[in-house]
Amino acid sequence: MKRPKKLIFSTNNEHKLEEVRGILEPYYQILSLKDIGDDTDIPETGDTLEDNAMIKADYLWNTYHLNCFADDTGLEVEALDNAPGVYSARYAGEQKNSADNVDKLLKELEGKENRKARFRTVIALILDGKRYIFEGKIEGAIIESPRGTSGFGYDPIFMPDGYDKTFAELTLADKNEISHRARAVQQLALFLRK
Repeated sequence: MKRPKKLIFSTNNEHKLEEVRGILEPYYQILSLKDIGDDTDIPETGDTLEDNAMIKADYLWNTYHLNCFADDTGLEVEALDNAPGVYSARYAGEQKNSADNVDKLLKELEGKENRKARFRTVIALILDGKRYIFEGKIEGAIIESPRGTSGFGYDPIFMPDGYDKTFAELTLADKNEISHRARAVQQLALFLRK
């Protein structure tokens, strides 16, 4: 299999793009949907992270026949039966408001001692028409109030195991060493280098 020089990442989320480019470039040129002139908001209608990642990758492959990958990430909180999970981005409503999602999650955890949680990212890669899945996860806990200004989504309330800082308090470089997305992208990178 010939190593691709360009990969389309099915996202217009600048934070995700920055994280992924930080790991895969300079080996690969990573283009976003915007870079290829596509502003489609691809519906995430799957029941699992795997389904959603593949829906987004399939859209790109079927539309452009370009080597591509897509991801879906969920925060799984043990005391909430692994919610919000696949609904993490829309936890507080269809408008995808991070602050509202964080507020709702903190309210749901009020009075609960068990605050264990994990982030899980699934990447679907389509390379020359063949489909592959990669997964990364990181264990941690939900703290009681937001801390930090970096990152996005649930980062200000997620503290990874072994750290005394939230994802939003870590530098991008430090987060890229340990995050769920970084772990999934590292698996993708290892596969691509084979």
